Amino acid sequence: MDVTVGTFNLNNLFSRFNFSAEIQEVLPTGSDGQLTSSYEFKDPKQFRIRKYKGKLVKGISPEEQEILARRISGMDLDVLAVQEVEDIDTLRFFASGSLGGTYPFLSLIEGNDPRLIDLAVLSKFPIGAVTSWQHAVHPEVPGERVFSRDLLEVEILDPRDPDRHLLTVFNNHLKSQFVEHTMDPVEGRIQGDFRRTKQAETIARILTARTRPDGRFVLLGDMNDTPDSPTLAALAEPTPQLKLEQALEHPIETRPPKADVPPPPASGSWTHRFKESGKDAQYELFDQIWLSHSLTSRHKSSHIDRRTKHAGDGSDHDPAWVVLEF
Repeated sequence: MDVTVGTFNLNNLFSRFNFSAEIQEVLPTGSDGQLTSSYEFKDPKQFRIRKYKGKLVKGISPEEQEILARRISGMDLDVLAVQEVEDIDTLRFFASGSLGGTYPFLSLIEGNDPRLIDLAVLSKFPIGAVTSWQHAVHPEVPGERVFSRDLLEVEILDPRDPDRHLLTVFNNHLKSQFVEHTMDPVEGRIQGDFRRTKQAETIARILTARTRPDGRFVLLGDMNDTPDSPTLAALAEPTPQLKLEQALEHPIETRPPKADVPPPPASGSWTHRFKESGKDAQYELFDQIWLSHSLTSRHKSSHIDRRTKHAGDGSDHDPAWVVLEF
């Protein structure tokens, strides 16, 4: 049996609503079901506008959501780890509507991000235990949660025998490389790298404690840095207890990338493009898949669904996945 497991940053998959309110009394409606008068919310304690740093939180357009849905449906994966989803209701609405109910098993736990972007897993296979590591801390900074969002641990069960564990997925979304305009750019970069390093070290510590050397698990998600970066050294450098294989070194692309100057990496090993004004575009493998040592012999192929335009199709990240043989 071949099993496909992938990752995709959905780029602000939010619901359509920026407003929530507490209704004290339900107003009457006419025979046609229409309200006969309007609700008014004058007490600030009765309503809440969803905002972040003074601005309304807005998601991508319905048209872009449909592009995301077409890309996900085209990949037709068994298990898909996603990032930047508002909440479980939004995920359910998207999965049942845009994805046609092809993923009956969903998992999302509200995380730490003030912008309301959470981690989730969509699966065609039954899901077992789910663990959030959002409260984890690093020994060097014990008074602060280390994960900007979360580390979401999800057990995937064998569809042929739901009592049997097939593999475990560890979904990530590490600290962004974005630096606020109010910060010194050099200092902001140093702080971001420090946070990402501590996150990677914490992931390695959790994996060592939660898995066996012969365990079957996949570490994946938006790592916001390259696999060979110093910030991710804790994942790349093997130890007696933890040895991971970076699975996207030579992926199969669904289509050739758009031409650019300089051209994208010939290896195809990239999922994120960043173009600063007046500078060359940077192509980097931010979205990664790391396989446990016992899964390396089951690894048949790796793939990336290539965008059709530089800005991306529904997302500024391209999804990636692997095919594993069980």
